[in-house]
Amino acid sequence: MKVTKDLVAASATPMVLGILAEADSYGYAILRRINELSGGELDWTEGLLYPLLHRLERLGHVESSWQAVAGERRRKYYRITESGLAELADQRRQWDTVVEALKEIWHGGHGDSRPLIAIPLGGHA
Repeated sequence: MKVTKDLVAASATPMVLGILAEADSYGYAILRRINELSGGELDWTEGLLYPLLHRLERLGHVESSWQAVAGERRRKYYRITESGLAELADQRRQWDTVVEALKEIWHGGHGDSRPLIAIPLGGHA
């Protein structure tokens, strides 16, 4: 199953900010972490990640610095700022609202795992 571009785009900012809230990181490591967290379902490219990191930097949500790693070329590391932590908290509240609404729709809010709405497999209703 491939996640649609719209859903990837909508979730990109909170995912990157969340990863940077765990620890400072560099581009390739962020891409690997996204892939790992999604069980391979989200296969981001550099063309998606770097424009997002640059935008987050312009907004003041992340800062970057070049760091030398022994025996390797320099890497540009990104770290989340206080503004980025506030943005992450806001994004999390928004996503919690969306997820809870979807759970209500799909499961009827009864806490069981049976869907309220039958979704046909392999096609449209």
